[in-house]
Amino acid sequence: MSDSMGARLRVMLLDDHEVIRRGLELLLKQEYSIDVVGSFRTSRELFAALKDTHVDVVVADYALGPSDVDGLNLIRALKIRFPSERILVMSSHHNPATVALAIRAGAHGFVGKGQDQTDLMLAIRAVAAGRTYLSRDLATAIGSTAQSGEEAGDELLGYSKLSPREREVLRCVLDGMSVTEIAAKFSRGITTISAQKNSAFRKLGIRTNNELFKIRHLLDKP
Repeated sequence: MSDSMGARLRVMLLDDHEVIRRGLELLLKQEYSIDVVGSFRTSRELFAALKDTHVDVVVADYALGPSDVDGLNLIRALKIRFPSERILVMSSHHNPATVALAIRAGAHGFVGKGQDQTDLMLAIRAVAAGRTYLSRDLATAIGSTAQSGEEAGDELLGYSKLSPREREVLRCVLDGMSVTEIAAKFSRGITTISAQKNSAFRKLGIRTNNELFKIRHLLDKP
C-alpha cells in the first residue's frame, strides 16, 4: 500500500454523472490528500487509461449510462483485463443481494452513496491495503449467509428465485430503460431480454412496470 510509506494513494474514478465525479475529485484531493489520476464518464475511457497507468484503487459506480458496460459485467471485465487492480464499487444500488453478487464477481469493497464521506475514505484505504471493505450492516447481512454459496445474496431478498441476469434486467427497468435499450446495453436479443423480464415478473407475482415500482422499496431490503 503506497500510503503506508508516506506516498499518496492513487485512484481512478468512474461515474457517468459529472457533478458526482467532480465532487469526489475535490473531496479526495482536498480533504484526504489522495491523488485522483483519472476521472472518467465511460468504462471505455477507464479501460484505455488503465492500460498505461496502475492505481491503488479504482472507484467505480455500479450503474452507468444505458449504452455502457456496468454492474456485474463491468466488475468481471475489470478483473479479466486488469487483474492487479483493486476495485471499490460506490453505488446507490446497495441492497445486500447486489453487494454479495458484486463481491463474488470480484469487487474488493462496496460503499453506498448514502454513506458518510468518512466511510468512503475508510473503504479506499482498506481496499488499497489488500482488505475487503463493507459497511458493518452489510458485512453482517452477507456474512450471516456466507456459507450458502451462490444463493447467499439471493436469500436476503424477497425474490430469491431470480437469476442474476433477471436482477440486472429489473435494475435497468427501474432506471427507466426500455427492453430495446437493455438489449443494446448487454448485447443481447430483444426477445431474450423480454423473456428474462417476463420471467422475473412471474417470479415476483407482478404484471406491469408500475407494479414493479410499487415494490421497489422491498427489493432494496434484506
